Amino acid sequence: MTSAERRDEIKAEFESLHGDWDESWEAVHELDPEFLHAFARFHAVPARKGDLEPKVQEFVRIVVDANATHLYTRDVRGHIRRALDAGATPAEVMEVLECAATVGIHAMNVGVPVLVDVMEELGLREGPAPLDEYQERLKAEFTENRGYWNPTWDEMLELDPEAFEAYTDFSSVPWKNGALDPKIKEFLYIAFDTAATHLYTTGLRLHIVNAIGYGATPREILAVMEIASTIGMQTVREAAPLLVEEARRSAER
Repeated sequence: MTSAERRDEIKAEFESLHGDWDESWEAVHELDPEFLHAFARFHAVPARKGDLEPKVQEFVRIVVDANATHLYTRDVRGHIRRALDAGATPAEVMEVLECAATVGIHAMNVGVPVLVDVMEELGLREGPAPLDEYQERLKAEFTENRGYWNPTWDEMLELDPEAFEAYTDFSSVPWKNGALDPKIKEFLYIAFDTAATHLYTTGLRLHIVNAIGYGATPREILAVMEIASTIGMQTVREAAPLLVEEARRSAER
């Protein structure tokens, strides 16, 4: 096989596995076709194994790329299109985005314990205060709506029950009115918590436990993580076209 034939073979295989081809992939193909070939095979592992149905694979890609911690919007439209082509409804895709919107609460999940530590160091707090009737009701509502309770919420509920109530209402919309299976929603939380641009391990552990409780298998959870792990290639996609342009400019001088 000639070099040109090998390059054509790699491009054809990439398009069959990945589905898209644009100027960024063209640049990678020009600079290092074997690297592109290796990525295509890496990217295709979850689809080849088949532990997640195609539309769920696209849900995971949507929630990773569209998430506020990443916002790699170049690919979001394609993921949405493929999810719809695989049988997803617009309501399901909207629910994916609604789940992604909850990532902002991690400011409280991380920040409130730090605030509590500082308060205790400064003598402004001696320990957790008992919950009043209002707070106990909020805890029960969260547990009913979201299907779990975890101590990560204790201090927020204690210190700012009004904010906790508003967040409960906000985060519960997909759980009260949504069309996605609870296990799938947990996959979405796992995806953006484990993504390299977030790495929120506290939430990751919690949502893995929840997903298993809803019947998820380790293979399914691994597939979610495998999809999230492909975002490193976006570095190459963004920079390779620039390298092609600058290399040509340098050669012309």
